[in-house]
Amino acid sequence: MLQVQLLSILRPMVSAGSPTQPRVPDVREHLRRSGMRWTPQRRLILEVLDQTAGHVTGSDLVERCRSIDPATTPSTVYRTLRALEDVGLVRHAHGLDGREEFHVRPGDEHGHLHCEGCGSSWEIGSDEAAATIEAFRRGRGFEIDLSHLTVVGRCRSCAAAAATSASSDAASMG
Repeated sequence: MLQVQLLSILRPMVSAGSPTQPRVPDVREHLRRSGMRWTPQRRLILEVLDQTAGHVTGSDLVERCRSIDPATTPSTVYRTLRALEDVGLVRHAHGLDGREEFHVRPGDEHGHLHCEGCGSSWEIGSDEAAATIEAFRRGRGFEIDLSHLTVVGRCRSCAAAAATSASSDAASMG
């Protein structure tokens, strides 16, 4: 019989103020209730996710799993991700290019800032996005899903570099 090592991603999460009530049931049991078997591939997916911080695309996860087990199938990875989202171990969002990505062990809901100059990205929490969210709510009656919000622009450094470059260009033309 396969001995299952307890992975940190399999530990139940608890709701704030309620440490004795697990929010996430045992992953294996949830998979079984969803009509999925606990297979070596699913175990591998959880092991790879356990070593992942932040975000991962489904295709990246497939490739990471295939580097360990070439028999990993995309359909198993995506079905497992959907089940893991149901129990709160991952949350899907969409990256700048529109590809679906998954937040591993998601904390608070957040959106993203993306600098088109240097390519860096940062997470923005609901407190930072509150004014924008409220402006759309009041002005348009539109409820923003923060987990799907990506704001594209320039970071402080790239904006300063662009301003310096524009000033230099204007001076050389003058």
